[in-house]
Amino acid sequence: MSIKLYGYWRSSATYRLRIVLNLKDIEYEYIPVHLVKNGGEQHQQNYQSLNPTELVPTLIDDDYDLVLNQSMAIIEYLDERYPAINRLLPVDSADKVRVRALSQDIACDVQPITNLRIVQYLKNELSLPDVEQQRWLVHWIEKGLRSVEKRLRYTAGQYCFANDITMADVCLIPQVYNALRYSIDLNAFPLIKQIYHNCNKLSVFDAAKPENQIDAE
Repeated sequence: MSIKLYGYWRSSATYRLRIVLNLKDIEYEYIPVHLVKNGGEQHQQNYQSLNPTELVPTLIDDDYDLVLNQSMAIIEYLDERYPAINRLLPVDSADKVRVRALSQDIACDVQPITNLRIVQYLKNELSLPDVEQQRWLVHWIEKGLRSVEKRLRYTAGQYCFANDITMADVCLIPQVYNALRYSIDLNAFPLIKQIYHNCNKLSVFDAAKPENQIDAE
């Protein structure tokens, strides 16, 4: 297989790419990188040589001798390389930028400040107790979801943008999964809740869930 995905079962950014690879029916080799064991395998030299940011995911495309990081860039790369199945960005330029904007509301403004390295910093460097770490996570996730819910009032159908799956759905579903991990009540976000339900009825989304991965704990 020419495509290799280095990732972690509970990483939101890795989760996005699993969804995309499934949606586009792309065969790939999955290589787990455990973010906690052994001091965090993402910090080991062999992984650093692939991805100096020491984050997941990393995608390798041997056919083009490409080593890529940043899930959003990888999603667009896969969408352009495999355009025939389930395009994730509309052709119309105005619609395309709307999808990008909503996707980045999640992937740039919410997920990065609630991910593992932030939590580790709150715990190890700032010595915040667990309850304060939880408050941080819930605050920023709920704030982000409120903004997304408002935007969806103007765009949502069965999915984030009418009835076609887009990059926005790919970003939203992992973020909602995290919200549920932290016991956030989705009843406050009815459109998001329905889209999450609609997506997870599809086998490609179900197969991408963290608990269905070979490295799940």
